[in-house]
Amino acid sequence: MSSSPAGGHPVVDVALVGAGIMSATLGAILRRLEPGLSMVVLERLDQVATESSSAWNNAGTGHSAFCELNYTPERADGTIDISKAEKVAAQFELSRHFWASMVESGVLGDPRRFLHSVPHMSFVVGAEGVDFLHRRCEALSHSPLFAGLQFCDDRRVLADWLPLMFEGREGDEVLAATRMDAGTDVDFGALTKRLFESLASSSTVSLGLEQEVRDLVRKDDGLWRLKVRDRRSGEDRIVRARFVFIGAGGGALRLLERSEIPEAEGYGGFPVSGQWLRCNNPQVSARHRAKVYGRPVEGSPPMSMPHLDTRVIDGHRELLFGPYAGFSTRFLKRGSLLDLPRSVDLGNLLPMLEAGADNVGLMGYLLGQVLESREERVEALREFYPAARDADWELVVAGQRVQVIKDEPGRGGVLEFGTELVACADGSLAALLGASPGASTAVAVALEVLERCFPERLAGADWQAELRVLVPGHGLGRDELRTRCGALRAADARVLGLDA
Repeated sequence: MSSSPAGGHPVVDVALVGAGIMSATLGAILRRLEPGLSMVVLERLDQVATESSSAWNNAGTGHSAFCELNYTPERADGTIDISKAEKVAAQFELSRHFWASMVESGVLGDPRRFLHSVPHMSFVVGAEGVDFLHRRCEALSHSPLFAGLQFCDDRRVLADWLPLMFEGREGDEVLAATRMDAGTDVDFGALTKRLFESLASSSTVSLGLEQEVRDLVRKDDGLWRLKVRDRRSGEDRIVRARFVFIGAGGGALRLLERSEIPEAEGYGGFPVSGQWLRCNNPQVSARHRAKVYGRPVEGSPPMSMPHLDTRVIDGHRELLFGPYAGFSTRFLKRGSLLDLPRSVDLGNLLPMLEAGADNVGLMGYLLGQVLESREERVEALREFYPAARDADWELVVAGQRVQVIKDEPGRGGVLEFGTELVACADGSLAALLGASPGASTAVAVALEVLERCFPERLAGADWQAELRVLVPGHGLGRDELRTRCGALRAADARVLGLDA
């Protein structure tokens, strides 16, 4: 920590609130750019990566838009809009670049601890769905980010790709799938832990567990005062920081409101919980190797797209189906039932009411999901895996997400399904709100933090030179990306031990 005036509290250059993948990534990048920066990480729980970054609390997809159909909406004229898919795919490429660089430098060690090749597939049934998927594949094929995407409507080939899903699948129903062999499964929990292990080894970084930030305020000297409670002893202390990043998942909104920066005005949050069916039969899990996404149910949130996923968690192969959406007023899996009501204030009350009025159908969908029986959940699984046996599956609780509600000029309160970085004008504080694609975009988020909060240093030759090594694809224009994407992806795959 930096020195402080006599009788004052210690001063750090950077305070990272929340020990998840977002803080870990930003901290790792800042440490590479400027090793002398003093940092403190403040986490309310007794371990890192136990909320949204835990592998059991997210899909681990490495969201790259290869298989997520909600990223390619159909326009009114029948054409497919791929702009969001390209943006998400490009963001994930930045994450791959960063991980490869950190593996090469020895920071992350063996990439098989957190990253594996798993084909990403989209699966549809019915003539309308097949037509949509074919047009989607055709539209994406023009982007170098989706080179290698295959479309297939031949049942024999599909049965070879997806033997488990075709077991017991009878009849002559029309169906199709797309396949991308460059897909990955990411154990974000293992990745986060390794990044923090590296950070904590530095003499300039302090990792504080069971340290809950209860309040923060900015004083006339330009420093932020963070009131921190030690959850073991119950004692409070003050940490002073020049820059604060709030990467606390569902807990970020409350702290952003406490900061009282003008940019936080009008933001609210809507919590959505989830559950998975986990296969407890290793023989069944071994017969499926893919992440297979279907089309979302009418009225469901994007994060509720059904998918049958191969996972590698803590080195063990798993098979999950879901997620099944639910509702809780908690903003964190280990949060309080009062989180939602406590988040409402005069600044966001109207936007939250407006967003609620516009999403009555979503509330009905969530209520229906909460009331579903186990039998109904297994029936949903059988749409993907017709021969599924009830005894082979158990229900496990997934993570808690808080979707962003914001006041949009001319539209009022709007419920957003994505992530949003909120930063104060002078760049001394930034907070990340929202959910999917979340962890997969951690590097893109960190780079945005640098652009908005450290613009002068980012423009300097030293930071620019280091970033070209750390994230080679950063700053590439559309045309340059088209020509270099394949070479960069192949180079990353060699370092990371991926198939493509």
